[in-house]
Amino acid sequence: MSTPKPSASGSGGAAPRTRGMAPRLGAAALAMGVSAAALTGCGSEPSGHPAPPARTTTGSAVSGQPARTTGGIRTLADPAPSCANRALAAMSQRQRVGQLFMVGISAAGISQAQLNALRRADVGAVQLTGRSTAGTARIRALTNRLQTLSLSVRGARARLLTAADQEGGLVQALRGPGFAAIPSAVVQGRSTAGRLQSQAAGWARQLRAAGVNTNLAPVADTVPVTMGTANAPIGALSREYGHTPGTVSTHSTAFLRGMSQGGVLATLKHFPGLGRVRGNTDLRAGVTDTVTTRHDSYLAPFRSGVRAGAPFVMASLAIYSRVDARNPAAFSPVVLRGMLRGDLGFNGVIISDDLGNAAAVRSVPAGQRALRFLTAGGDLVLTDNPATVAPMTSAVLARLNSSAALRTTVATAARRVLAAKQRLGLLTCG
Repeated sequence: MSTPKPSASGSGGAAPRTRGMAPRLGAAALAMGVSAAALTGCGSEPSGHPAPPARTTTGSAVSGQPARTTGGIRTLADPAPSCANRALAAMSQRQRVGQLFMVGISAAGISQAQLNALRRADVGAVQLTGRSTAGTARIRALTNRLQTLSLSVRGARARLLTAADQEGGLVQALRGPGFAAIPSAVVQGRSTAGRLQSQAAGWARQLRAAGVNTNLAPVADTVPVTMGTANAPIGALSREYGHTPGTVSTHSTAFLRGMSQGGVLATLKHFPGLGRVRGNTDLRAGVTDTVTTRHDSYLAPFRSGVRAGAPFVMASLAIYSRVDARNPAAFSPVVLRGMLRGDLGFNGVIISDDLGNAAAVRSVPAGQRALRFLTAGGDLVLTDNPATVAPMTSAVLARLNSSAALRTTVATAARRVLAAKQRLGLLTCG
């Protein structure tokens, strides 16, 4: 979920965050960016990405999980001994934990002090926040600088996941020379699936040219026509592809495939759906969906995306009272392990909605937010508040000392993240 952010370098105004935004002045609808993984071998660098200086160290060993194929796309790394397994085996516990965090960094740039703080935490992923109109060349300079945080362990180099909210419409973080103006999801939903997939592939290539390898899109939420703009996070901002699960399935999956075709990892969001709530979890605590059930028809777009090979799925911060009345989805084992992993068969990376600033989780201490998400079955903690990274990683590391179960959880999650990097050529073994 998200509220408008301060403008970034070259900004033309406050930038809405892409997940569950509050309504913004005047603007047209947003487009849902699409996503997916380009599958490349472990031994090649992504084209156009210079190899940065890397850190080196060693650590302890752990085994990985087998690969599986979904919709023709591998959802985990190649069978052992894979590059992901080798890197994981060499990492210290601190380095493994660092791979489980995506931290918001202003698209306007990063100071040396901020860069050093990310290096100390061994952070493995960043999100470019705010709104930039600086264009691909300026963003590429920033992502190249961020890639100096790449980690090397025993000959394996793990580069950073670099993400942006590039749905379109009101939620297009990156604009300017080299970036097309992406229409809102409502407008995208009027195209044929084939045309949308082709457009999304082009938008993905623009992101890659800027050094951005992950898109926090598409939105797979369905807003019923009877709710419309009364749905604050999606409908009020034209972030939906349509008003039926069938239309949303067709178009969110087309965008996903286009992103994959263009070499960018995609993120289906916000599982199990924000289309039937009224409040925005960025701005309000206790936002509750009283309709969605475990096997709801409105889960169809997520099921379609998972079958098409979606590498990432984002967990909502709303409460689903007919599924788990006690926990927000991102903290619910029923939602993450039962529905997403079990019912839908998803074996990729589960990323949280923003656990740094959202009102929905503000009453929970920062360290507990990270722990509750990971122990519920999540993999990648997203925080748009860099000040929360230290307490979050410290809490996880402190618990590791006494919990074998958490050590297994961290190793499994880190391997999923490394496997996603391996598929895109961001993890290489010499």
